[in-house]
Formats: sequence, C-alpha cells, structure tokens
Amino acid sequence: MSSIEIHGHCERRFGKAKDALAAAFARGEEDGAAFAVTIDGEPVVDLWGGWADDEGKRAWQQDTIANVYSTTKGVVAICAHRLVEEGRLDVDVPVARYWPEFAQAGKDKIPVRWLLDHRAGLAAVSSPLAPDDLYDWSAMTAALAAQEPLWEPGSRHGYHAITYGWLVGEVIRRITGKSVGAYVREELAAPLGLDFQIGLPASEDARCADLTPPPMVQVPGEPSLLELVMKDPTSVTALAFTNPPNLMMPGTVNSRAWRGAEIPGANGHGTARSLARLYGAIASGGDLDGVHVLSPQAASRAAAEQCYGPDLVLQVPTRFGLGFMLSHPAAMLGPNQGAFGHPGAGGSLAFADPKARVGFGYVMNRMGPYILLDPRAKALIEAVYDCIG
Repeated sequence: MSSIEIHGHCERRFGKAKDALAAAFARGEEDGAAFAVTIDGEPVVDLWGGWADDEGKRAWQQDTIANVYSTTKGVVAICAHRLVEEGRLDVDVPVARYWPEFAQAGKDKIPVRWLLDHRAGLAAVSSPLAPDDLYDWSAMTAALAAQEPLWEPGSRHGYHAITYGWLVGEVIRRITGKSVGAYVREELAAPLGLDFQIGLPASEDARCADLTPPPMVQVPGEPSLLELVMKDPTSVTALAFTNPPNLMMPGTVNSRAWRGAEIPGANGHGTARSLARLYGAIASGGDLDGVHVLSPQAASRAAAEQCYGPDLVLQVPTRFGLGFMLSHPAAMLGPNQGAFGHPGAGGSLAFADPKARVGFGYVMNRMGPYILLDPRAKALIEAVYDCIG
C-alpha cells in the first residue's frame, strides 16, 4: 500500500494534509479514499487514491462515489433547515401538523425538533419488519407512524440511526411534495454542481466504490457496536440496527436494492469534493456561485446544542444540534466552537467550520469499527488545522 499514488489538487500550504492521507495508505489503513477541503468556498484540497473495490482491480477515480452512511443525515438536515429558513417548516410545532398519521400511539405532541435531535424515542421499530421493508418508503413511514415511543419523548436522547431519515424525510416530503432524494437533486445538487444522490440509479453503479465491512474485532478502549447488539437482541440498540433484519448483513450496502432506494439516514452516495463544497458554502456565509444554501442565522440555529450526554442507543456520550453532530472531547470537529456536521458508519465525515470558513469532506470504502470519529478522519482534521495555523 505504500506505493499508492495520491491524485488530485492540493495547495502547497496544505502539504501536511496530503501527507496525512498518504500516510493512511502507507500504513495499510485505506483501500480507496477521497478527501477535500474548501476555504471561503474555494477548493484548497481535492485528493483521491487507491482502489474502488477490495480486489484492487478498479482504481479510485476523480468521479468515484461512495456510500457515506450517516454522513447523509447532515445533508438531510440542511434540507430541513432550508425549509425553516423559508418559513415552510416550524421545528417547534407537532410533527402531526405536517404528517397527520404520525399522531398515533401518543405521538400527537412530539415536535419536529425532537426528530432532528434524536429525542423523539423512535430510534427503532419494535414490531418485526420484513427484509424488503428496508427499501419501501411507505412501509417504513407507516411503521414509524404506528410506533409507540421507546422512551418518554424529550426526556433523553438516543441515536435514530436509520429511522432519522424516514422521519425527517417524510416531513420534508409532506411539505414539498418531493422525496428527499428529489429535493437534494433539484434544490442542492443541480444548482451547486454536487455529485451527491440519495437513491442512486443503476447507471451510476459502475463508478460506485464497494464498501468492505469493518473488522469483527474489539478495538482496545473503544466500545463495540456489534458487541452491544449481540449482548441483548431485544435492546433499543439491537432493534435500531437489526430491524429490518438485513441492515447489518454483509453485502447489503453494495446491493442494487440498497443503492437504488431512498434511505436518507444512511444511503447517500457522493464524493468528498461535493460534501466539502456543500458544507463550505454554509461555512463561508451561505451562498456560493450565486446559489443560496443556508444563511448564517439558519446555520447558527442548526448548530445550537440540543442535547449532550449518554446516548441510549450508541451507549457513548453524543452531542447534537438540530440534525447535526457537534464537537465534544471524544469527537472533535477541529478546534473551533460552532463546527457542525456528521460522521458516517465506517469512517466518512463532512462538516462546516464557520469560524475558519472551512468545508470538509472525507469518504472511503474500507470501513472502520469506530462508533464516532474514525482515527483516519481525525488525522486529516488535525493536519488541515495545522496547515491553517
């Protein structure tokens, strides 16, 4: 792996950032990956290298896309906050105002805010779901509308690992008449020139990286999600990751069914370049190349802390704004207060740092076993801020 060539563009002053990516390949930590940074909306790092498959037959190209798991959540949150900014969504009114069926099972007073910050108590569906329900929007939103909260809403927070996308996505759909995938495509990707999709057509499969599952080993000092799931199959943690039952099955993420469905909590596909550009637009004032994304006021609301402490699902401390993960000692998004974004299972990450006017994106195909930030992403963040000084 030490001979892997890093391709792309990197301003000279960000040489340490390029070296950090190269070092991960040299240590054998990457199969294929891409990494991008913008400052004031302008690209200063846009790098890629390695292989798009685990057999080393398809080189990672400039336009290779990868599934970014929960990094998708941040993109969905941006969609929701655009609607807030437009006056079409009020996060403090009941979800049922937009989605009447949601009022079932005592959920009539749950505000939209609690969907975004993981306090709704709907981290899982307790009744058994069929494998193919994972790809069926109507089946999943109907199941969540009927679901009784798994804890008292608003009292605690627990990561809505997959359900977040259907919950927030259905509110977006009810307001706009568009699926989340269509909204992203028409309102963000096309105007900004982003290579990012939720619901990938089969025509894009040839340039999609295949993800390699994380190793089935315990990392010293790190909690193991698999161990938590296996310890108590009836727990909220287990339900969140195993219902529908094919969520954690090897091969699911590389299947046509997964790629083609809209699963906005977990199956966005795109490039590091596009994630950095999107977050970079927000970090540099909210407008880029004549396209408005989010105002500074909207971004500040989105990044305001809503909850911080023990997470009922992940069973580690987490800190959330409205739809975004926020920095805390175990998961630092750089040195500045006010940075916000989202990591994804396996290692991907995207965030905005309005103070430094930085947009950051990292995607890869060899999944790591870490619950929050992957050490590869941490090394890239540290290198970027070393270069900024």
